[in-house]
Amino acid sequence: MNIVLDAFNTYSSLIISIAIYLVFAIFLGIFFDKIALQRLQKFAAKTKFAGDDIVIEELKGKSMPFFIIAALYWAIISSGLEEQYIPLIKKVFIVIAVILLTFIAAKIISRMVRVLNQENNSLLPTSSIITNIANIIVIIIGLLVVLQTLGISIAPLLTALGVGGLAVALALQDTLSNLFSGIQIIISKKINPGDYIKLDNGDAGYVTDITWRNTTIRALQNNVMVVPNSKVASSIITNYALPEKEMAFSVDVGVSYDSDLEKVEKVALETALEVMKTVAGGVPDCEPSVRFHSFSDYSIVFSVGMRGQEFTDQYLLKHEFIKKLHKRFQKEKIEIPFPISTVNLKKS
Repeated sequence: MNIVLDAFNTYSSLIISIAIYLVFAIFLGIFFDKIALQRLQKFAAKTKFAGDDIVIEELKGKSMPFFIIAALYWAIISSGLEEQYIPLIKKVFIVIAVILLTFIAAKIISRMVRVLNQENNSLLPTSSIITNIANIIVIIIGLLVVLQTLGISIAPLLTALGVGGLAVALALQDTLSNLFSGIQIIISKKINPGDYIKLDNGDAGYVTDITWRNTTIRALQNNVMVVPNSKVASSIITNYALPEKEMAFSVDVGVSYDSDLEKVEKVALETALEVMKTVAGGVPDCEPSVRFHSFSDYSIVFSVGMRGQEFTDQYLLKHEFIKKLHKRFQKEKIEIPFPISTVNLKKS
């Protein structure tokens, strides 16, 4: 009977202790989330470093579990529980805390990688493969800490992984080839998300993402092409965003042999300059050029050189230029001849 009463007293005191600590932890969690983090967020907004804003945003609403874990831990430890159970309880709570902290840290680091690379245009451009690698590294570190806490030796595990890794590498040659090709593509910075590229097989479009296996390309028709990284790395690629997105293009025009070429050049330059300054995608500071380059069967052909802010801007600029030049040629009585041919007949 005394044993039952002692057990009842022990567990009742434990329950009361847990309840008190939990109430205290909840108040602390609310204070930290609603007041402390709010003030820290205002302070972080004044700094130029984006990392502190990310940390505070990720901690919002996620700090309460840590206060509850701490409350449960101290409640159990201070309840007079038998000493033999204390080490096990410590390990359990540390493992839970490390797991929660690992997932929060993974989100913080992946967001920080994306934001910092966008702001600073650093070595590694924004893509899924970089954030995934960052997440995997953080999770592996957290797993190693958990194993160490549980008293599991890491050295034999690493040895086993090394032996098994050789077999896995042989079985996943294509996957690993795509993985390392993706890393090589990103580090070389020859292709970045947002670039307009053209492969040697004729496929072209905007790079939307580079994952651990594929490079995703969105064509102008709004179709998506998924190309293995190894194929991208081994292809001859034209990147229309390098060394800069601004690019030159030309429009070929033919005028009659009877035209005043000085006047033609002047009108074409004025029209091209107007298009550069008024049409979206044009480069206002660009000086257009006119170059006569050939005598065709029915016209003198020249090219008008202009510049667009990126590859796809040329289509609208060409469209507007042709309309305006045609109207201006009509006004200036400059003829754009139809295809003609002259036939000479000899009398017998």
